[in-house]
Amino acid sequence: MQLDFHYYATYCAAQLAGFDHEESQLIAYCSQFTDCCTKTLLKKIGAPGEAATTQLQVELADSGSDILSLQKITRIWASFHFLPRDLKATRARCGKSFLAKYRLICGPNGELLADTVELARGKGIEAAGLAMHILADTWAHMYFAGTPSLAINNTNYYFYEIVPDGSGFSERQVKFNHNPSSADDLEKGSYTNSLYQGTENSVMNLGHGRAGHFPDYSFARYRYMPSWGEYREIVKDNPSDYLHAFTQMIYALKYLIGTNPVFETGRYDAIAADPWMDEILRILRTRQLDSSADWKALGEKISGCSIEDFDQNKYLKEYTDAPKDSRDNTVLGRYILAALAQKSMVTNRIYRSGSRLAGISVDFTGEGQKIMRDFGALIRRAQSDD
Repeated sequence: MQLDFHYYATYCAAQLAGFDHEESQLIAYCSQFTDCCTKTLLKKIGAPGEAATTQLQVELADSGSDILSLQKITRIWASFHFLPRDLKATRARCGKSFLAKYRLICGPNGELLADTVELARGKGIEAAGLAMHILADTWAHMYFAGTPSLAINNTNYYFYEIVPDGSGFSERQVKFNHNPSSADDLEKGSYTNSLYQGTENSVMNLGHGRAGHFPDYSFARYRYMPSWGEYREIVKDNPSDYLHAFTQMIYALKYLIGTNPVFETGRYDAIAADPWMDEILRILRTRQLDSSADWKALGEKISGCSIEDFDQNKYLKEYTDAPKDSRDNTVLGRYILAALAQKSMVTNRIYRSGSRLAGISVDFTGEGQKIMRDFGALIRRAQSDD
């Protein structure tokens, strides 16, 4: 997903869930900031690098293919953008290495999604925004994994876009190119993707890089045959999936605000969205590279307030100006704590599943553990909660 959904659509969902204007803007900010919070930015403001929720292309380019570098990549992308649906998935006639990657395939309504929403409960607005980014991406990034893998994430010539055509649909083969400076061309069906690399663990084979930004567009409908699915055809319908993401965000946010007593996977709040459903569906189905203006206009109709444009630097000065022992009480401080907790939880679940793809993990709710320095804040918070 892109800024249009992670920021403006998330604002709309927060409004429909019952948050006020300022809270909705902060939820939207923290959701979108998840695509901005790199180690480079954190180093600039003196924050813990382990709280990084994404990586710049230059950071990925500098990553090695050694096991520690691959684990670092997986900890970030599996925790925040490609949340695994089923860490207990089974697969006949496959090796242990392939099975570990197969279990990291992203999808909605898995146990880790429930854990993610539950983890955000009572941790503040910032944690709610982070959780909404992760929830939304389980729908957009379905069928791809947050670890470099040719076997899981590759695409080939058999990739067809399903395009509305009058009262029906037509199909055309997607033309992928590898020029990062070229814009996606909706009319020609040409989209930029990562360069094919036959090495299994190349960063070019991370997530949906081999399909470019195409899976991030709400209008996208396509079919392809991934090797992990034994080359059986998969059809992806983003307008439907993104609507599920939007109504599930409303449902989850109602749990986080205290309106819903429980959060259960597979539940959606279409009733809250119903007064605006025609407009929501129109936005989701419109073929455009960026739907921000449409989502912003809808959000302002819902709230009656002007929505600020996203500014990733908005809260940096508050963090850097705060005394070091008070930084945890700033917006970015609380976001960083939420990010550390999420990464710790997901890494721990992957480790406990028997996989080392995200490295060795410890349970930060325990005591007496040897921990990484940057995670000390989690121990302090856990101790203060006892």
